[in-house]
Amino acid sequence: MAIVLEGSGLTIEKLVRIARHNESVELHPDAIERMKACRAMLEKKIQANEIMYGVNTGIGEFSEVVLTDEQAKQFQRYLIYNHAAGIGDPAPIEYVRGAMASRVNVLSKGCSGNRPEIAQTLVDMLNKGVTPYVCQKGSVGASGDLAPMSQIALLLMGEGEAYYNGELLPGKEAMDRAGIPVPGLKARDGLAAINGSNVLTAMSALFLFDANRWLKQAEIAASMSIEALMGNMKPYTPLLHEVRGFKGALRTAKAMQKCIAGGDLIEGKLKCKVQDAYSMRSTPQVIGAAHDALAYARSQVEIELNGVGDNPIFFADRNLQLTGANFQGTPVCLPMDMVGAAITMVSVMSERRMNRLNHPALNVGLPAFLTKGAGMMSGLMLSQYTADMQIVEQRILSMPASIQSIPAAADQEDFVSMGMNTAIKNFQILDNAYGVLGIEFMAAAQALDFRDFKFGKGVTKAKEVIRKYVDFLDEDRPLYPDHTRMKELVKSCEILEEVEKVVGSLEE
Repeated sequence: MAIVLEGSGLTIEKLVRIARHNESVELHPDAIERMKACRAMLEKKIQANEIMYGVNTGIGEFSEVVLTDEQAKQFQRYLIYNHAAGIGDPAPIEYVRGAMASRVNVLSKGCSGNRPEIAQTLVDMLNKGVTPYVCQKGSVGASGDLAPMSQIALLLMGEGEAYYNGELLPGKEAMDRAGIPVPGLKARDGLAAINGSNVLTAMSALFLFDANRWLKQAEIAASMSIEALMGNMKPYTPLLHEVRGFKGALRTAKAMQKCIAGGDLIEGKLKCKVQDAYSMRSTPQVIGAAHDALAYARSQVEIELNGVGDNPIFFADRNLQLTGANFQGTPVCLPMDMVGAAITMVSVMSERRMNRLNHPALNVGLPAFLTKGAGMMSGLMLSQYTADMQIVEQRILSMPASIQSIPAAADQEDFVSMGMNTAIKNFQILDNAYGVLGIEFMAAAQALDFRDFKFGKGVTKAKEVIRKYVDFLDEDRPLYPDHTRMKELVKSCEILEEVEKVVGSLEE
């Protein structure tokens, strides 16, 4: 069944289904009527020669330049041309599809002044698999993601380039092959198509979906390491976290209890320390804080997915147009900067547990560097180096982009969000996080193979999945294939999916 876009109710999960899994979409009839009513009001104002930013004026520093009727007709085309100013490699197709769906949902609210044909054409492109070629870099995240959105809008004039059936084609050819009429751009249509932070918001939605699944795997990896280190299980008692009150910590504690349930450690059959190191007993508080950061970011991203980010904004029921700055990407990029740092933080803790597994003074009787041939062999000593390198890169990337504004447009646009930088670097942080966590998983599985007690059901299943891809390190071998396979395994979420089949959802 198609996902209905009506200006509200667009969740992160729905956006992922459209962007990543090519689920079809349709416009709600009420959305079409709202766009028609708004457009009728706009055309009356144009006929009355009312001055409206971006309709019959220039933009940015040229906002005080009033256009003639003939200039206003040509303006939308030139607007798209001069803003299609990105650079470099193309954005992944899922980012572009996400941005298109997000933009359609905004237009559906009937406050953007566009003709309904503009929204319908974007819907047809989504449903028939015409995806514009969009350079990933170029947006400063204010006045919208103007550069990448303009490359999408080129298709609305039958220009630009687009992917269709696996080929990169001239835009008009792609539209013709798909049987999609080119609507052209009339007054306001061009600016309505580009005037929101839809690319960085779509990217943030995809990232949050993936980051949540990564955090659940971090809980599984932590559970494996703590069982291998014969940790004290009291710090994972839900009651402990209920009295403090942070939802994320309680969620993580419950998830870890599920993973370790059924094993000798949680049933008190093993001797353990009175109190473990912070990298073990603080796991619920740390991963939980990351969950809480994601929850706040999710609320902001979903508000933006369903909000009007245009300038100006038209209110047909009040015969009113207001100019402002709803395109500003800061409400999304500020919490997303925090989420990127949260993923780095959890990765740091993962590496610290891996260090304890390796360290002969800290690993509770496990062999040094998890090898039977210590001295002649080095075991997982160098795996830690690889994790450390990735963490340093994560730390560099965790500097907030939201404080990096550089003025533009002759100081008319003198504060911008730099939210596209946030969105891009967050995916780089997560890419490293897959590698770091994969190495902890590998080390934890290696350590558990040295233990002879019964493990928790979730931990047992996770180890079983890992052993499908990486063998026990009986003697030294080149580890780069194992590291890379583990990274891809974490990215695939197979461990998570198999563990949840055994223990139930880790979110409940």
